[in-house]
Amino acid sequence: MELSSYLEYLQSLSVYLTPSNITFFILAAVILVCGFLSVTTTKILRAATHLFFVLVAIAGFYLLINYQFLAAVQLSVYAGGIVVLFVFAILLIQRIGEETEKITFSKKIFSAIAAISGVILCIVLIYSFGFIPDLDKANEIAGEINMQQIGHTLMGTKKYQYLLPFEAAGVLLLACIVGSIVIAQKNKEEKK
Repeated sequence: MELSSYLEYLQSLSVYLTPSNITFFILAAVILVCGFLSVTTTKILRAATHLFFVLVAIAGFYLLINYQFLAAVQLSVYAGGIVVLFVFAILLIQRIGEETEKITFSKKIFSAIAAISGVILCIVLIYSFGFIPDLDKANEIAGEINMQQIGHTLMGTKKYQYLLPFEAAGVLLLACIVGSIVIAQKNKEEKK
């Protein structure tokens, strides 16, 4: 009797253990573990490496829901560009082997409050907006959007188009690079 009930239980699990669900749980675990390690490590280069793995796993989520364009953008812009920029800034500004300063208790409390507020905000937003529960209908709606429409939306200047934020992000990154070079030059002059 117990063996048959155990087999029934395993068969009921097979509905939930599809390859896409298993992939989702693996990617979610990678994001949670690497995200936690990214914010708790005292080595800044390790934090950037953990952030890289988080961004790659997010690209995996995009691939899981058949958004290949967003996955490519995630890998090229964020995992490829932003993390490399962080690593270059780290190498220019700080010695790799040094540990960061110890965090005070008040900063930990403030960070915990900010993190809990962010989680509550995400939960409220998720439950206040309707999402499409039917995967076939979601794929049908996503199939209506083509690459030309995405390109015009990203590079357009009309309402609900994103050329200005795209250029602003580029200027901000350029300012970060120039600032890190200036700081690195000042550190070299101080050492002489």
